[in-house]
Amino acid sequence: MTPVIRTVNPATGLEIAQYPAFSAEEIEAVLVQVHATGKEWSATTPIHRASLLASLAIVLRGRREELARLISTEMGKPLTEALAEIDKCAWSCDVYSTDGLTYLEPEVIETYAQSSYVTYEPLGVVFAVMPWNFPFWQLFRFAIPAILAGNTILLKHAPRVTGCALAIEDVLREAGLPEGVLRALLIAEHDVSQVADRLLADPRVAAATLTGSTRAGAHVAIGAARALKKSVLELGGSDPFVVLADADVEAAAEHAAKSRLMCAGQTCIAAKRLIVHSSVADRFQQLFLAAMNRAKMGDPLAEDTTLGPLAREDLLDTLERQVQESVAQGATLLCGGQRVEGVGLFFPPTVLSDVTRDMPVFREETFGPVAVIVRVNDDDEAVAVADDTEYGLAASVWSRDVEHAMAVGRRITTGALFVNSFVSSDPRMPFGGTKRSGYGRELGAMGVREFTNARSVWIAPTAEQVSGGTR
Repeated sequence: MTPVIRTVNPATGLEIAQYPAFSAEEIEAVLVQVHATGKEWSATTPIHRASLLASLAIVLRGRREELARLISTEMGKPLTEALAEIDKCAWSCDVYSTDGLTYLEPEVIETYAQSSYVTYEPLGVVFAVMPWNFPFWQLFRFAIPAILAGNTILLKHAPRVTGCALAIEDVLREAGLPEGVLRALLIAEHDVSQVADRLLADPRVAAATLTGSTRAGAHVAIGAARALKKSVLELGGSDPFVVLADADVEAAAEHAAKSRLMCAGQTCIAAKRLIVHSSVADRFQQLFLAAMNRAKMGDPLAEDTTLGPLAREDLLDTLERQVQESVAQGATLLCGGQRVEGVGLFFPPTVLSDVTRDMPVFREETFGPVAVIVRVNDDDEAVAVADDTEYGLAASVWSRDVEHAMAVGRRITTGALFVNSFVSSDPRMPFGGTKRSGYGRELGAMGVREFTNARSVWIAPTAEQVSGGTR
C-alpha cells in the first residue's frame, strides 16, 4: 500500500489533503530529470536565467492571494504575514534578475599572464531540505540565487506544507522555467533519512543545503561530508535582543514584540532572549508586556488576526514544558504560559522574568511566542549573557549612540548584527550563522556564488609579452 502524506490545518485540526508518497522509482525518475535539465540550464546565459526570474516575480504577484491563503491554511501564520512572504519572494526575484547578474561576472585579476580571471560556474544538482515556517521564502532565499547561478534543485520540503511545495513547482513552470529546474520529492516520513542518505551519496547530486534543526542539519552535513560535497546549513537560533542603558526604550519594546510574535514565534531569527540594562528594565518590561498583550490570537485567515497557531503539536508540548520547568526553577511568569484549550494549536504570548542562564527558556531554543527578560548591570554582563549560547545566528543591539551599540555588538558572536532594528533577511545582504546555527551564506553576492565553482583561468603570456619584459 502506497504511504500518503497528509496536510492538516493547525488552526482547526482538519485534514486539508492527502498526497501519495513517491516510490523509489519515482524518486529516481525525478533525479534523472533534474540532472538532465541541469546540463541544459547551466549552458544558458545568466541574462536568460535572469529574464525568467523577472517573469517569476510577475507570476508570484499575480497569484499572491491564492498562494498566501495556502501558506496560512497549511502552517497557520496570519494571512497578512503570508502575503508579505509572497511579496518578499517576488522582490527577491526582482533583485536577482537585475543586480544578481553582476555577481556572476568574471573577476579579472592582474598577473603577468596574458589574461587571468575567476569565473563562477554552477555545481549542478543541489539537494535542498526546507522547513515549514516560511514555506516559500526559506526556499526562495536559497533557490533564486542558486538557479540564477545555473544550478537545478531537488526539493525535500516539510510534509505539512506539501501543497506549497507543489505550488512552487507550478509557479516556476508558469513563469517559463524548465520543469526540471526545481522538482519536489514527496517522501514518506519514515523513509526520509534513508532517501536523503542515498541522494547525498549519488554522484548526480553535487551539493546540499538544509534549513531546519541542528539535529537534521548534522545528519545532512555528515552525509555530504562523507561524499565530499559542499553543504550549507541554516539552523536554529536563540537570538539576543540587547537593550542598553541609553536605548530608545519605547522603540525597542515595540520591535522586540513584533520580532517575537512573527510567525507565532516560530522563526530562527526571532528576539528570544531580551537582555536589558537594569536602569531601563522596568520601563522596557512594562512596554513590552503591553505590546505582547495587544496581539490578537485567532483564525489565520481573519483580517484582524496577528497571532496564529503553532504548526505542530509536538512544538506546543515542548514550549509548554520549557515554560513550566523554568517557572518551577524560579522564573516569574508575567503573562501566558500554557496552551489554549480547545480546537487548534494555540499558545498565547508569554513573557518570563527573573530568568537564570540554567533554565530551559534560556538554554534551549524556544520555537513559539515565548520571550524571557534578563536584567544586566553593564555592557560586559550584557555581552556575557548574550554570548552564553551554543547558537550564533544574529543579534540585535539597541542604543541611541550607534558607536556604543556597535562596540557591544562586535563582541557578540553571530552571523548578523542589527543595530536599532529587529533581525530580518534582505535579498541584497548575505544571511547565515555561526557556531551551532550553521555555516555558509544565502542571499547577496555570497549566496549566488555559494553553489558555484570559483574557477581560476590563467592564459600564458605571448612570446612578445615575455620578451618585452611583461613578465
